[in-house]
Amino acid sequence: MTVATATLGILALGLLAYAWQRGDGSHWRAARQGWGTMKRTMPLLMVAFVIVGYVNVLSPQDLVQAWIGPESGWRGLVLAEGVGMVLPGGPYVVFPLIAVLYGAGAGLGPAVTMITSWATLALVSVTFELSFMGWRFSAVRWGLALAFPLLAGVIAQLVFSA
Repeated sequence: MTVATATLGILALGLLAYAWQRGDGSHWRAARQGWGTMKRTMPLLMVAFVIVGYVNVLSPQDLVQAWIGPESGWRGLVLAEGVGMVLPGGPYVVFPLIAVLYGAGAGLGPAVTMITSWATLALVSVTFELSFMGWRFSAVRWGLALAFPLLAGVIAQLVFSA
């Protein structure tokens, strides 16, 4: 059990105790809502983890190291930024996938660049952003945000790589 799992378990038990103490049946309503969320999300998680398993087994270490390894330089950072932009799904998909690539030899800089790019530049969200915020806002945000994943990767590579 990890610290995160233990912390979330304690939080869940505390919320259960509070909801039960209220005496209005909110602990049952919360449990039903949680179960419904789990039923909807579990198939996606299972498929995502199977994909991560295949990537882990099938990813050639020498290829990962050549393209986004610690010695890949700017080419690796730019490639990582592009990959981060197109990664589909939420953190339950992206973090395990990037962890597998990192374990297969991706450099710290490219891994940080990939996660930062996914978080700031995900192409999946562009359609929503354009429809709600408009093209001008999106162009300004994207123009400014393009530099941040690369900057984060360079800093990670220079400061934290040993």
